[in-house]
Amino acid sequence: MRFFVTIFRVLALTLAALLPGAAIAQGANVALGGLAFDNSAPIEVSADNLSVDPEDGSAVFEGNVLVAQGDLRLAANLIRVEYATDAEGNQTPSIGRVSATGGVTFVNGADAAEATEAVYSVEESSLVMTGDVLLTQGENVVAGDRLLVDLAAGTGRIEGGVRTVFQTGGN
Repeated sequence: MRFFVTIFRVLALTLAALLPGAAIAQGANVALGGLAFDNSAPIEVSADNLSVDPEDGSAVFEGNVLVAQGDLRLAANLIRVEYATDAEGNQTPSIGRVSATGGVTFVNGADAAEATEAVYSVEESSLVMTGDVLLTQGENVVAGDRLLVDLAAGTGRIEGGVRTVFQTGGN
């Protein structure tokens, strides 16, 4: 799948640069209705390797990492999972934050995004993706430097050198 996403990304950015209908802006709000989900669903992680550090309450998954929660999928080369803490600073059995680096791909329903890095906050139901962000929604493509997603509301904002291609349905 990463191969197809990479090919699509190159084509989309080429189209964004060449098409007269492409828009360029510094920030753009995007509707992400397909991204709303239940953050209380269990989280499943698969990877080639796992290392756990009980002192800082983290687990690091490396190689072919896939995090799944309901219909949400987050894939990367390396993912660090941090446990949540209570009011006194003690670790809880709940996951608080997931950080991903290296070929990050986020998919939920028909919406997909790719970036260099991502931070998913379970407690806040938010996702922040940075570094060559590419968001695809059907045939529409939006690229930028940073994508901020409110997963509970299904809304997002792309910032920094925003480039878009909207398909008009014509030839």
